[in-house]
Amino acid sequence: MCGIVAVAARRDCTEILLEGLRRLEYRGYDSAGFALIDREGQLSSHKTLGRVAALEAAQQAAPLTGGTGIAHTRWATHGAPSVANAHPHVIHDRIAVVHNGIIENHEMLRSSLMAQGCQFASETDTEVVAHLITLAIEEGGYDLLAAVQQVLPKLQGAYALAVIDRESPNQLVVARQGSPLVLGIGLGEYFAGSDTLALQSVTDTFIYLEEGDVAQLTADGYAIFTVDGLPVDRGQNRLALRPENEGLGDYDHYMRKEIFEQPARLQDTINGASADDRAFGDNATELFSKVQAVQIVACGTSYHAGLVARNWIESLTGLPCQVEVASEYRYRNAVVLPNTLMVGISQSGETADTLAALEHVDAKHVVAKLAICNVDHSAMVRACELVYLTQAGAEIGVASTKAFTTQLAALLTLTSRLARHHVSNTLAEQDIEVALQELATVSERVLAYDDKIKRMAQAFANKHHALFLGRGIYYPIAMEGALKLKEISYIHAEAYPAGELKHGPLALVDEDMPVVAVAPDDLLMEKLRSNLEEVRARGGYLFVFASEKAGYQSGPSCDVLELPVASHLAGPIAFTIALQLLSYHVAVAKGTDVDKPRNLAKSVTVE
Repeated sequence: MCGIVAVAARRDCTEILLEGLRRLEYRGYDSAGFALIDREGQLSSHKTLGRVAALEAAQQAAPLTGGTGIAHTRWATHGAPSVANAHPHVIHDRIAVVHNGIIENHEMLRSSLMAQGCQFASETDTEVVAHLITLAIEEGGYDLLAAVQQVLPKLQGAYALAVIDRESPNQLVVARQGSPLVLGIGLGEYFAGSDTLALQSVTDTFIYLEEGDVAQLTADGYAIFTVDGLPVDRGQNRLALRPENEGLGDYDHYMRKEIFEQPARLQDTINGASADDRAFGDNATELFSKVQAVQIVACGTSYHAGLVARNWIESLTGLPCQVEVASEYRYRNAVVLPNTLMVGISQSGETADTLAALEHVDAKHVVAKLAICNVDHSAMVRACELVYLTQAGAEIGVASTKAFTTQLAALLTLTSRLARHHVSNTLAEQDIEVALQELATVSERVLAYDDKIKRMAQAFANKHHALFLGRGIYYPIAMEGALKLKEISYIHAEAYPAGELKHGPLALVDEDMPVVAVAPDDLLMEKLRSNLEEVRARGGYLFVFASEKAGYQSGPSCDVLELPVASHLAGPIAFTIALQLLSYHVAVAKGTDVDKPRNLAKSVTVE
């Protein structure tokens, strides 16, 4: 989940590297560093613990310049956050390496290298790569490109690498396997980065490297090679940039800004769908008509979106739908029903476990693979026959908000298209279309409750635990609410189906355990009401997010927030936004880092 930036240019590249790291900091912020080859051919570097701001301060105190450089912001895997473990790893003041991923056989390689006399300065798996490349150059006689190509077959696991060599001052070499890496095309300068966002200040033209690719970059051009060393043309892609998503504007945090962007982003996502199936692909109509089952794979917040969609798909299309945590699905021999539509959900389109799960499935039972994703040209998009791009825009806050709700809008659109092919009457499809048009206005109305939710949040500031309850389609909404609270406020929060209270969780209820309930006006309302009375009877304090029509009232040990009426299909998104605001205000009250919570990163590109 680390972030990589690399530059080969005729001008000083220091600010390009730093700006790239600022844009990539959402991927990891345990440490940061860069290495440059200056005009005299010397390799120098800065490495600091913590945020990119500390690296900027080091550069201001002792400026370094150069036209060829690599940079890295780290999310720690092997080795605790420290300056010694920060990238780049420099060997003999000659070779510098940055890496995103995990080298799974690093311990074996480290032992072999130590037996050869190599001395290690860090605990990281990446330093193994740096030593191997150095040996290939200094003892094997390889040039930089050949050395990297010679070393890669020895590595097991996932990597995106960028390497520079003091003795080849005008070039850098990059490689990818299992971790994303893109090239950026400039005029007299070429770039590499973990994603396009890192490079959008200097180019709008990109090349997406494929698995096993190795690329050589200089200020004069680039060359790409397959894993077999054969030259290959990957093609250039010009992207339309969205500068409106940059900067905080009048907001204190990106998360708050992104919560309030949701009405517009939902509308954009819905408007992006054509009236027919072509929003998913030119051959979607033919493929949707063949679907007899749906299998969703996803991780984290995207998994919760899949659980909501399961309710929609099964109730409105009559198709069986299974939802699996991608990191588990890939390691078991799952039974795939005939004519299954495989759906992968990922904000980035680079989530390693979800990509692996899509690849793992037995293709003989699969009608098609569908990517629901926020990033065009991502690995997931390229791997699937069908694609629906959400229009969330760049999401900087680590805790996902608008990405989740736009995923729900996309999944509701998918439900509409499947219903068209598999339901004899059009009532279900009509209900869905009405709900889709309602999403933006309902979201706007929920945001008007911000001040009320802020006051409610004060009660959580000194708590250490919280319990979230929901039933039916609102159970995954409760799960998402609990996830948001634990992500940014560090309060331990768990979600349960309210009917499961008596099967264990009720033992946790006391005056120090706030219980948050999602209470819509639906068929399960009375059963939920009984579940909540069980909490009150045992001294628990309830915070009920209820529909105006549900009839809940505040009273002793019970605070009720009545939310605006929404249709049964739009309701999950309305309640989601209310719970996002709750988590946000609790985190602010506690003084945590809302946008960059500890130990987390935005894009999970390692297993």
